[in-house]
Amino acid sequence: MAQTAKDIYIVGLRNAHAMEVQARELMERQSERTDDYPDVKLMLTKHLTETKDQLARLERCLTACGEGSSSLKDTAQSLVANVTALFHSAADDEILKNTFANNAFENFEIAAYKSLITLAEAAGCNGDTQLLKMSLAEEQKMADWVDANVEKVTTAYLRRATL
Repeated sequence: MAQTAKDIYIVGLRNAHAMEVQARELMERQSERTDDYPDVKLMLTKHLTETKDQLARLERCLTACGEGSSSLKDTAQSLVANVTALFHSAADDEILKNTFANNAFENFEIAAYKSLITLAEAAGCNGDTQLLKMSLAEEQKMADWVDANVEKVTTAYLRRATL
């Protein structure tokens, strides 16, 4: 049976919701362990608030389509986030691993929101595009910050590790 653009859009919304659940879990775990890196902690805390807003926006989009999020996908992504955080926390260079992972994850989210905007337009859900563009802008801002601070975080880690 052929899918409609709206069917594909709804799957994308559910996937994005699970993605943001994963992001929320990762940032909660990371922010608990970044006291030695106050700039990182501040940005994680700020972006965690944005992520919660993004989840609410995705839920609004799903509700407008008469749908809800996928508990199975959300639970699976939450588990992945917590396992990832656990593995990173065991490493001496945890802050570097988290920085690299955050760089990749932010760019993954950017691609997901760009795709969702295209799908929303194809599905005739043009009212959702403004909400999705808000989330996209937040992800782009965080990705830019992570990218601009890789060297700074690395230098701070190096200084702490070689004391």
